[in-house]
Amino acid sequence: MTQAGQRGHGQGGDEVSLEPDATTRLAVPSSRAGEGGTGQPRLPGGGTPAGSDTPAASEAASLSEGSGPASDVSSPRREAPRPSLGARLGRRLRPRYPRPGRTGWRRWIPSWRQTLGGFLASLGLSALLLTVAYAATDIPDDLNTYATQQDNVYFWADGTPMARTGWVQRQAMPLDEIPGHVRSAVLAAENEGFYRDPGISFTGVARALFSTLGRGDTQGGSTITQQYVKNVYLAQDRTVGRKFTEAMIALKLDRRMSKNQILESYLNTSWFGRGTYGVQRAAQAYYGKDVSRLDVSEAAFLACLLKGAGLFDPALGRANHERAVERWSWILDRMVAIGKLSPRERATYKTFPEPHRRSPLSAAGGQSEYLVELAAQYAKKAAHLTDKDFDLGGHQVYTTFEKNREDRLTDAVTKAHQQARKDHPKTAGTARYGAASIATDGRILAVYGGPDHRSQGYNESNAATVPAGSTFLPFVYAAALEHGIRRTRDGDLTPVTAKTLYNGDDGVPVRTPEGPYWDRNGRKVAAHNDGGTSYGRISLHQALALSANTPFMQLGMDTGLEKVRATAEAAGLLSSSIGAQVPALSTGSSTPSAIRMADGYATFAADGVHTEPYSVRRITRNGHPVALDAPPARRAMGAGTAREVTSALTDAFRAAHPDAAPASAALAGKAGTTEDDTAAWYVGTAKKVSTAVVAYSLDLSRSLEPLPLQGLDGTAADSVPYGIWSRAMSPLG
Repeated sequence: MTQAGQRGHGQGGDEVSLEPDATTRLAVPSSRAGEGGTGQPRLPGGGTPAGSDTPAASEAASLSEGSGPASDVSSPRREAPRPSLGARLGRRLRPRYPRPGRTGWRRWIPSWRQTLGGFLASLGLSALLLTVAYAATDIPDDLNTYATQQDNVYFWADGTPMARTGWVQRQAMPLDEIPGHVRSAVLAAENEGFYRDPGISFTGVARALFSTLGRGDTQGGSTITQQYVKNVYLAQDRTVGRKFTEAMIALKLDRRMSKNQILESYLNTSWFGRGTYGVQRAAQAYYGKDVSRLDVSEAAFLACLLKGAGLFDPALGRANHERAVERWSWILDRMVAIGKLSPRERATYKTFPEPHRRSPLSAAGGQSEYLVELAAQYAKKAAHLTDKDFDLGGHQVYTTFEKNREDRLTDAVTKAHQQARKDHPKTAGTARYGAASIATDGRILAVYGGPDHRSQGYNESNAATVPAGSTFLPFVYAAALEHGIRRTRDGDLTPVTAKTLYNGDDGVPVRTPEGPYWDRNGRKVAAHNDGGTSYGRISLHQALALSANTPFMQLGMDTGLEKVRATAEAAGLLSSSIGAQVPALSTGSSTPSAIRMADGYATFAADGVHTEPYSVRRITRNGHPVALDAPPARRAMGAGTAREVTSALTDAFRAAHPDAAPASAALAGKAGTTEDDTAAWYVGTAKKVSTAVVAYSLDLSRSLEPLPLQGLDGTAADSVPYGIWSRAMSPLG
């Protein structure tokens, strides 16, 4: 056998290859488990090669001996592929516990490579999850219901708050109508870096999450954007999920809305205590003024409330007051620190701006509800608003009502009620009073609608319930002065003047051009004066001054009842309240309300120009003007006619109350009674303001028909309606 083909068997059965043309090389025997191999190469005859103490040394020796071109082996050995970087890194980072080469507790501590790898993996996973969450989170299309709902606020004629209506006390205002120092106070208190942050504070979110998990203090940790998101999009529950969603929406909202839009929305939806949302309503609730009129000190106090109104409203206790003063001072200092207030100006605010103990803008009650009812009706009509549009809220309704007049009128009627209970205890419970004051330009200045809207829902001042009686006579006189009279069917019109004479006797039959006027029962109709008094031939001016009825019943027939009706309507009375066109129309069978009677007399005082009565002078919604139809004004009669009627009414006032006012006072008025004693009136004008007062008796548990007054109206010398009128118009002259 040649050397090239020689094959031998080493100990243990391992084959040994002998390379041709070279010194014999030995293959490294493999160590087999269970065979007792030493892992060293052995020669065919036994033993180991010299210098080959280890397999590695043996291999090195054989490679050295066989080097060169002629030393190629017949079966070359293949090396294993090099592991990838990931595999090598994985072997290094793969935890081996307990760790080899360590002793004691160190055997269980991860290496720095493992720690770094875990941190990077967590960071990458967190970034991935946040990216997915950000993409999956949408800004809700619908806001919380209470975040959009607002109330309607009503103001007196001088601009001070009067009443509010609605379930939610909120009034939105444009940011440009919120003073800069108010905004600065809020930023200093809540989020001075608002214009620089991305919508969230990462450190704040971490603190808030830790607080939520640990159930610690819930205050702080949110930017203004996050607080706005919580106010209008999310529930107020305190959970990790809600906090996470809040942060995601805040990030998106910060990219979709401008900072000014977010700040405006935040200021209009935040809770300020006392049942109010938004800085506008807070300004009204705590200081009785619009936000535009707040000074820096007041603004700093309102900014306190954003931290928790229940903790900082001074009206809730001494501890609250102390906290409010401390935080108010801190906010002013913060405004200086962030450059929004100069140290010199800060030094001027040393006294805490005490808010009202209770909100001056409480829900409507008493007479306010009657005023609100009138104003709301007019506002919807003049602004062409549907009930739905108006009830959405957000309207600022600036009325024509004057608080001092309203107070005087209410006080006068209240005293009349008290006197009636004292003088007529059995019938005082059925006494009803209605009153209204209207300026000659149509403004409704005050009304008395009843004791309380909650106990009596209908408005006495606006109710067409009882006849006008002899207070209607001026309209008959005006119609005659305007149109003249015709005594025969084919006769010519005859002008009427203040000196025109008529029969003033009691019981004079009423005549038509064809003869006496007969009623449906076949009886002649006759006119009667109060008390059956007869005046003989009397001028129309004097007849009105003395309230003689009989001349005016005939005057109405001679003028034409259709013209009497038209004149009354032109002066302000509603067509629906005008009585039937029968002789009784001239003596007051019509049933106008107190508002309309005052309006009619105001037309006389305005030289014959009638302006439709109105109760609202201006409306805004969320600070923006709402277009209103102007109250129509038109000439109802000639100026000469109106002045003559006013002159006769002036004499009527002087004749009945000669000592009530100085002779120079421009006062005109007339009492009114009805034939069946179911109503008593007084309507008069002073200083370009006309006021009408009506008293009657009504028992709704028995009938809708008025009852006889039986003295509830007082006496001719001490008339209850006149007493109310004079106290409401005080001082006279």
